[in-house]
Amino acid sequence: MPGSPRTMNGMFDDRKDAGQRLGRALVKYLGKDVLVLAIPRGGVEAGMEVARTLDADFSLVIVRKLPFPYNAEAGFGAIAEDGSTIIIERATYGVPQDTLERTIEFQQEEIERRIQVLRKGKPLPDLKGRTVILVDDGIAMGSTMRAAIKLCKNQDAKRIVVAVPVTGESVAREIGSLVDEIVVLEKPPFFRAVAQVYRNWYDVSDREVLEIMETWRSETRRNFHQTTD
Repeated sequence: MPGSPRTMNGMFDDRKDAGQRLGRALVKYLGKDVLVLAIPRGGVEAGMEVARTLDADFSLVIVRKLPFPYNAEAGFGAIAEDGSTIIIERATYGVPQDTLERTIEFQQEEIERRIQVLRKGKPLPDLKGRTVILVDDGIAMGSTMRAAIKLCKNQDAKRIVVAVPVTGESVAREIGSLVDEIVVLEKPPFFRAVAQVYRNWYDVSDREVLEIMETWRSETRRNFHQTTD
């Protein structure tokens, strides 16, 4: 909500602003034939701005947190669309196995739904031998990004770069140890939630993701025609 007390002191106006700043921080990849993969839904607008700045290919990688049934804000891991899974073992203590299995199954179904709706059923672009830049609007605990990284490694990406506007110092170190490069614009000393650094923070809908992707496709078609005329 614009101007809410929670976001009044945000460092970024919105996800578009954050994405534009990320793009400038990644300018060394301009024209390097990189692939930007955004994590829906929050990472899509930022990811498109990065891809615009770098004149890069752009798509969505579908990854889902594995939330606790009784607390959707907390989770015990994450799963990516190729089945790459991160499980935080200590977080599963005391949770019945059948509950964990049902949660994983439900999120696998949601992944398939998002592939069909948000990516129009198209497969993930070929990552083999490519430089892949993973973009989200921020990293909280890191499970979702770790699952995306695992997917990229399983798909034989040549170089993996994580680019986010914000995360905590310890999570940045952990994620950075898993990839070739990590770019984080802000690491607040008292980091509580991704939303705290945005003046305009809201949950992104499927409709908004589809609008962003249609904008991208329209720009890509226009640029193609301009270069071939």
